[in-house]
Amino acid sequence: MKKSICLYFQVHQPTRLRMYRFFDIGKDSHYYDDFANRTILRRVAQKCYLPANQMLLDLIKSTDGAFKVAFSISGSFIEQCQRHCPEVIDSFRALAQTGCVEFLSETYYHSLASLASPNGFEYQVGQHRKLLQDTFGVTPVTFRNTELIYSDAIGQMVYEMGFRTMLTEGAKHVLGWKSPNFVYNSASAPKLKLLLRNASLSDDIAFRFNDRSSETWPLTCDKYLAWLKASAQQSEIVNLFMDYETIGEHQNADTGIFEFFKALPSTVLADGEFEFVTPAQASAKHVAVDSLEVPDPISWADEERDVSAWLGNELQEDAYNKLYTLTEKLGIIKSEALWADFGHLQESDHLYYMCTKFFSDGDVHKSFNPYDTPYEAFINYMNVLSDFSIRVEDGLKTSATMDPKVENVIVVKPKNIPGDESAQAPKAVKKTAAAKKAPAKTAAKKTPAKTAAKAPVKKKTVKTK
Repeated sequence: MKKSICLYFQVHQPTRLRMYRFFDIGKDSHYYDDFANRTILRRVAQKCYLPANQMLLDLIKSTDGAFKVAFSISGSFIEQCQRHCPEVIDSFRALAQTGCVEFLSETYYHSLASLASPNGFEYQVGQHRKLLQDTFGVTPVTFRNTELIYSDAIGQMVYEMGFRTMLTEGAKHVLGWKSPNFVYNSASAPKLKLLLRNASLSDDIAFRFNDRSSETWPLTCDKYLAWLKASAQQSEIVNLFMDYETIGEHQNADTGIFEFFKALPSTVLADGEFEFVTPAQASAKHVAVDSLEVPDPISWADEERDVSAWLGNELQEDAYNKLYTLTEKLGIIKSEALWADFGHLQESDHLYYMCTKFFSDGDVHKSFNPYDTPYEAFINYMNVLSDFSIRVEDGLKTSATMDPKVENVIVVKPKNIPGDESAQAPKAVKKTAAAKKAPAKTAAKKTPAKTAAKAPVKKKTVKTK
């Protein structure tokens, strides 16, 4: 049996906030920098999305379908493309029609909902599934969480939503002596298979492709194939996960990145040791060799491979906690506009901009940050959140006026199970007498799941390296 190469790209563009000043609070509730969002999307589309999609389409045709690839595309990205660059959507549809491209499930807003709100997490996954069905005519069967975030608690939630394959990071502190080049299963849900990113080989392309200070520069296909074969000795699969913007945006066309990807499939296939597979095919082909216990959330980011890139300091914790405390109130208010803004404010990018890490990871954070300092990012975000909170309170008053018993409400958990065609927002309903007198064991059953899904909140600023 040939060894496998699983190539996956993450596709996302944040909904950037405009410079929102203190004096705008309560007066202007338009939060987004429409000019920047449109300009950046169209620029990246010309440099990356359109030429890269055409390149992949040509590769699939030239290899008679032997080349395969997977995408995880956020709902925020699709919304922006529909508004500003619909030709990008058309190019992804062309890839979907080949049958050689798998589209993965994720959170609609590229959010941290899996750490904060089990109900909100399931709701966003259902939203995203319906969007993929409506936009590309596909129903996802493999799950990739925001920033590859995973833990035992998250794995259990993903399994209960009906998924049997999930992508995450091959974190060294979790694997220990084990190799990421095997399929594993979740300790909390043994039937959930885990595909782990090979960080070294992925970053050789994503971050080090044009590193002229490296002894291995320039990176050629023959050299990279040798690395693949060396890494895969005594193993079965190499998972190469990276941002799609690597092609043409993070690595400009003049670095030779397009030429590298054009030549890589033929180089690999001619050697005969590997074949390209999608995540779903990899899960079906390979047997899990062991289970992984991941009590604390891991991610792809930084040296720690944890969630400190988004929740590593007091600024981020404050913004995160204040945002998600609004969840229950929003469950009472039937406002599509509020729910849409709430979703976009959950995008993980906003918290990433507040990261105060320096030294080894500092350059990475700075290169993706539109703000001069993380403190400016925090102030701007909190100003927006202050106005949003006012709107939520006003919405509650309106609801109370319409129904004087609105204080006696509970949020109904959305039932978004893979295969369900609908994705409805949580509804607010009046508590019945039976609901008020729920058995103690029912309440006890729900509490551990919510506790397990919360992110570990540190009460100190992240230490510098």
